[in-house]
Amino acid sequence: MEYCYLDSPVGQLLIGGKGKLEFISFSKGKFRYMPQPDWVYSTQPFSDVLSQLAAYFRGKLTRFSLDTAPEGTEFQRRVWQALAKIPYGATISYGELAVQIGNPKACRAVGMANARNPIPIVIPCHRVIGKNGTLTGFGGGLDIKEKLLALERQAA
Repeated sequence: MEYCYLDSPVGQLLIGGKGKLEFISFSKGKFRYMPQPDWVYSTQPFSDVLSQLAAYFRGKLTRFSLDTAPEGTEFQRRVWQALAKIPYGATISYGELAVQIGNPKACRAVGMANARNPIPIVIPCHRVIGKNGTLTGFGGGLDIKEKLLALERQAA
């Protein structure tokens, strides 16, 4: 596993993978990653990731084009594929996302798949909100979710 860090407007991000981007981890949160002793620090494999994230945070990139390899169940991958289709600056509810994947009763399961998204920002789980428009759960914390949404509103 190779990894590097990016200092961003939402805090330090840990980026890692084996040949492809497998995760982006916030410095706080329930599912954060920590470098392991056998991991190798290197920015070279992540030059595109670092460049595209920097452009995103400057409001100059609205759609990522990266080689990714998120690990998850078939259901989780379906949810993540649907997340990737949410337009920049837009939000949808968990219920709407469940309908989009063809399983309208799976709101809670969609929420759990959202929470397990290993590549936040690139797979924009921050764009999913509660049905009443409130911000709900986010792996990096609601303050970061709000910052990401505000950044997209400002740049859009």
